[in-house]
Amino acid sequence: MMDVIKAIASSIKNSKYAVAFTGAGISSESGIPTYRGEGGLWTKYDPNIYANVYYFNKDPSYYWNFFREVRFPMLKKVKPNKAHIAMAEMDVAGYLKTVITQNIDGLHQEAGSSSVIELHGTTRIIHCMSCSKEYSMDEAFSKLETEIPPRCSECKGKLRPAVVFFGETLDPQILRSAYEEAENCDFILSVGSSLVVFPAADIPVKAKQRGATLVIINKESTPLDHLADHVINEEAGNVLPQIVQSLKES
Repeated sequence: MMDVIKAIASSIKNSKYAVAFTGAGISSESGIPTYRGEGGLWTKYDPNIYANVYYFNKDPSYYWNFFREVRFPMLKKVKPNKAHIAMAEMDVAGYLKTVITQNIDGLHQEAGSSSVIELHGTTRIIHCMSCSKEYSMDEAFSKLETEIPPRCSECKGKLRPAVVFFGETLDPQILRSAYEEAENCDFILSVGSSLVVFPAADIPVKAKQRGATLVIINKESTPLDHLADHVINEEAGNVLPQIVQSLKES
């Protein structure tokens, strides 16, 4: 595998504009369960109830109980792993321009990545649906001790996380920014994504179509492996630090 690691590092070093695309697999190494597959969140919690905008608007208590019992304790406990940190190191060194992520956990920012496009939003910001006042996760959790669903302190409007629920479309401006990165890059590193959720999974495809080098690092095979210049089916926390080390040595 070292020959592949060195080849990837060489491609990154010789690139003019490298970006990364990440999915749930990178955060699973921090202890956040993936959504699908064995042990996934959606095997325990029906996404059509707990993550659907229709059900949220009908009765937000389903989501807020899930937030109180599952989401908040999980995010307070987890930390960026070696893969997040390696990406942040590539950012600081000037190799990696942007991270485009499907994840809503904020771990890339916590690790130190400076430019992150969150396609599906973030659970770390809560906002009022009426007046747009923003709250932190801690503030929202505190409100849940006295009322479910929580209400805005300013206008008593309903609060919601700044995420994209099932039944909602991605923010057009954010999606456009991600596609612009795909069009501008000459190297794209896909990490921890099954590459089956669209339109997000179309981003590496667009980059490849524009002539970018595509590298896929994922524990399982993906439908886009045949398009990639290099594929490594290993945990990102084992692979990315080796790529960073190879960059340093070169």
